[in-house]
Amino acid sequence: MVYSRNEEEHAEHLRVVLTQLREHQFYAKLSKCEFWLKKVHFLGHVFSEEGISVDPAKVQEVLDWKVPTSVHEVRTFPGLAGYYHHFISEFSKIFKPMTHLLQKYEKFLWTPECEEAFHKLRTLLTSAPVLAQPDIEKLFDVFCDASSIGLGCVLMEEG
Repeated sequence: MVYSRNEEEHAEHLRVVLTQLREHQFYAKLSKCEFWLKKVHFLGHVFSEEGISVDPAKVQEVLDWKVPTSVHEVRTFPGLAGYYHHFISEFSKIFKPMTHLLQKYEKFLWTPECEEAFHKLRTLLTSAPVLAQPDIEKLFDVFCDASSIGLGCVLMEEG
C-alpha cells in the first residue's frame, strides 16, 4: 500500500516502489493491484484523502452490540472495541466501571455506571475522529505515561 498526500507525490512514490521491486526482481501480479484509489479499506481502517478512520462495517458491529449480561460478554466487548481504543481519548478510564465486573470473586452486577460507560464507549466508537497523517513541517507534542509494566505514548500535532 502506497499512501501519498497529493497526485504528484503519489506518482513519485509509485515510481520509487516499482523501481525497487524491479531492481530486486520482485514482481506484482497486475490483476491483484489497484492504482490511484481515493479510498482504501485495509485492516479495519479506511485510508482516504481526509486521513485514517474506522471502517464503517466495524462501526455497525459496535452499534449492534447488546448490553452485556455476563462476565464473558463484558470481556468480549473490549476485545471488539479495544482494537480501536487509539481513536478514543481515555478509553480505559471510561471502561473502568466494567472492569470491576471482571474480578474473579465479584458477583456480576450491571450498575448504572456500567450502563453509562457502555453507552458512552459505543457512542465514541461510532463517532470516532479521523486520524490524520502528520505534517513533518509542524511541531509535535509527545505525551507519555509509564508504569512498571508498560509504556504508552501519544504523538500530537496541533492538539
